[in-house]
Amino acid sequence: MTGAATSESLTVQPDDVRIIRALQIAPRAPFSSMAAALGLTESAVNRRYRRLRADGVMRVAGMLNPGALGQSRWLVRLRCRPGSAAAIADALAQRDDVNWVALSAAGCEVTCATQSRTREQRENLLGQRLPRTAAVLDINAFAMLRQFVGGRGHYWTALCGVLSPEQEAMLGSDGSPFAEVPVVTRDPAHLTDEDERILDALAADGRASFVDLAAAAGSTPGRVSRRLDALLRRRVVHIDVEIAAAALGYHARANLWLRVHPSAVKTVGRALAEEPEIAFAAAVSGPYNVHAVAHCRDLDELFEFTSDRIGSMAGLQSMEVSPVLQHIKQAGTLLSGDRLFDPSRRKA
Repeated sequence: MTGAATSESLTVQPDDVRIIRALQIAPRAPFSSMAAALGLTESAVNRRYRRLRADGVMRVAGMLNPGALGQSRWLVRLRCRPGSAAAIADALAQRDDVNWVALSAAGCEVTCATQSRTREQRENLLGQRLPRTAAVLDINAFAMLRQFVGGRGHYWTALCGVLSPEQEAMLGSDGSPFAEVPVVTRDPAHLTDEDERILDALAADGRASFVDLAAAAGSTPGRVSRRLDALLRRRVVHIDVEIAAAALGYHARANLWLRVHPSAVKTVGRALAEEPEIAFAAAVSGPYNVHAVAHCRDLDELFEFTSDRIGSMAGLQSMEVSPVLQHIKQAGTLLSGDRLFDPSRRKA
């Protein structure tokens, strides 16, 4: 993959992309281990990582999975009065229980994803707050039934091939695909106050050391290490690498709403997960039973991708392509223009 200029002061180099891919595989790996796998010096990896993070190209963060707590996840489409959608999108992006927000349809539609921690929190947002907002003309909510790509293990495949199989193996990848799991677990986890403090610290910096996590949690590094291992094994949290797609040259983004024959939903979802352009795909309730997010270099590439490769999938009955005008929030991370906003640098 070639680098793409993102500003006058920053050009993403091939080594930067290799570091991002290494982080996808082992997001908390020491810089020394990454350097050994990539054939770089530890100081070079450290320096490049900090520059990429400071410039909003990528960040590593701990992402809470509400399904592990027994809560469902929902996608919401809002049709708004002209001139009001941006304000509604900004207000939604400030909520902790909304982790993805985008503007589309000539600025009159807001698409968001919820990650409510409790049923009451979800019902307050979807059943009371949004329907009572005067500027919202129409609201449609879809329950997520199965996630095929997006989140830990489902890393964006556009970066596959950047490293050799041997390099990926050195970082701990066994090359096997991520096993699909239910969106909502049947055995929900219960978090302690200590867990909550660990998760808050990881949300700000997914590479925070055990010493820093222990300080945030009021615990010891050894205990925090064991708790984090348990939380990861139960999928309560995953350490994700968020990427500003435009920084890598992907300037055309779109929501894809697919109507698929029920017998083909799994096949289509798994096929989407293999497409480099697809950053997220899930089976959902409603008339469009598969939702996906595509990143392409330009609109012409988006057209070729959706008409030739998506359009030819067996079982596809119809598709709506909704280009994203502005990405407001991505997997819990706010965006400023096309750059990620690092919450750890927020001023009081």
